[in-house]
Amino acid sequence: MQPWPYPRIFAHRLGGSLAPENTLTGLRRGYKIGVRAVECDVKLSADGVLFLLHDDTLERTTTGAGPAGALTMAQLRELDCGVKHHRAYRGEVLPTLEELAAFCIPNGVAVNLEIKPNPGQDEETGRKVALAAKELWRGAAVQPLLSSFSPSALRAARQAVPELPRACLVEDIPLDYLTELNQCAAAALHADHRALTQDAVQKLHSQGYRIMAYTVNDPLRARKLLSWGVDMLCSDRPDLMLTR
Repeated sequence: MQPWPYPRIFAHRLGGSLAPENTLTGLRRGYKIGVRAVECDVKLSADGVLFLLHDDTLERTTTGAGPAGALTMAQLRELDCGVKHHRAYRGEVLPTLEELAAFCIPNGVAVNLEIKPNPGQDEETGRKVALAAKELWRGAAVQPLLSSFSPSALRAARQAVPELPRACLVEDIPLDYLTELNQCAAAALHADHRALTQDAVQKLHSQGYRIMAYTVNDPLRARKLLSWGVDMLCSDRPDLMLTR
């Protein structure tokens, strides 16, 4: 297998449960405890700006309401995305992909960008994330790893920027997983850790694919997965994982 440039431990949604998800505060807090790889969710605002948010709607993590993709970036910036995690984070704003790159590149933090399209925007989001990542990480030592649950988003990313590595995201490992990986020319499969077995890991490796297990928060489970050869773990508790 080709050398793999990514660390083993990724902080889920930038900071895991240590801070509000998909925020620069979470990113910085993780960095202070030794996190050198992060996963985050990227989607499009109404005016075409790439920003970080997991849900299609705003209610769960912000003071806004309704579809996230219906607001411009200026409108999204008016929302508080920290106070619902804890009042100590009041005033946190939704970050852009450009702001993520501005921190990660000079600080040597590897990035897994999950392409998270708003409804009906799979191909557009996949293409725009790939093109933006190519420009923002131009010359960086480690390029972003693009992943998505949407095969059409990954195919659009491949068509736009074929040189960026891609990963298929799945909950259960489908019987035809090789077909899906081949269609997206993916380098890795990112699977719910509960769906993985030692045999599945060995079969994927024998076909030349890397594996990320998500979302792993139990150190004992992490140790078992790593003993099987899993390449990457995505965790809400990077503080526990980094001690292993």
